[in-house]
Amino acid sequence: MARCCSQAQKMAACMAGRPGVGSCCGGWVATQMVLCPVSRHLSTFPDPGLVPAGHQRSVETVSFSPDSRQLASGGWDKRVMLWDVQSGQMLRLLVGHRDSIQSSDFSPTVNCLATGSWDSTVHIWDLRMVTPAVSHQALEGHSANISCLCYSASGLLASGSWDKTIHIWKPTTSSLLIQLKGHVTWVKSIAFSPDELWLASAGYSRMVKVWDCNTGKCLETLKQGVLDVAHTCAFTPDGKILVSGAADQTRRQISRTSKSPRDPQT
Repeated sequence: MARCCSQAQKMAACMAGRPGVGSCCGGWVATQMVLCPVSRHLSTFPDPGLVPAGHQRSVETVSFSPDSRQLASGGWDKRVMLWDVQSGQMLRLLVGHRDSIQSSDFSPTVNCLATGSWDSTVHIWDLRMVTPAVSHQALEGHSANISCLCYSASGLLASGSWDKTIHIWKPTTSSLLIQLKGHVTWVKSIAFSPDELWLASAGYSRMVKVWDCNTGKCLETLKQGVLDVAHTCAFTPDGKILVSGAADQTRRQISRTSKSPRDPQT
């Protein structure tokens, strides 16, 4: 995992997606994580440079829980570790994937953790259980590495893969709601709009796609102004602006055409 804090007072970890929640994939081959305070005024945060150690091989993904109390990490040792952010102590060890773990995200309620792996499966770990490693769900359907995961505000889960597809799941029933096809390269980043009507996805190419979550139709393919690989994408909290992270730092305004949000319970 990449060392996340070149400036110790500015970063706690690589943060993206929903406000207050973060995940990142490492660019360096490392077996440790570094936690640093966001601000010098956060006196309750652990000492700058806290290094939770435990993975046996490189760390590929880390994610904060929505309440920022826990940190999940996974990597090439096929293990998921849950950490207490304040103390740096490992809380749980989750074992079940058959290959390297590449992506992760907490559910909005913090009851579950989703992890994606080179074994082509998504595991949903029920953190309410004493032994979540025994009670996890395995969502199958992809044919390659699960490169990115993203929960919606209401609990839907999207998974992007090296098989160039995106799946939207209803984790409570382990059901696949819709499959999105259209990328010509592997899917690197995904993000729900706040009302869950749209899903944005960045492939390992010079394009970002916007999808209708109800129909699976690609509403728009954004190419203009993207000069390099689109590494990530995210909606603003009001859903009116979609930002793609690339070498040219492209930002694109999008307009709203739908008004009623999707109900994940139907």
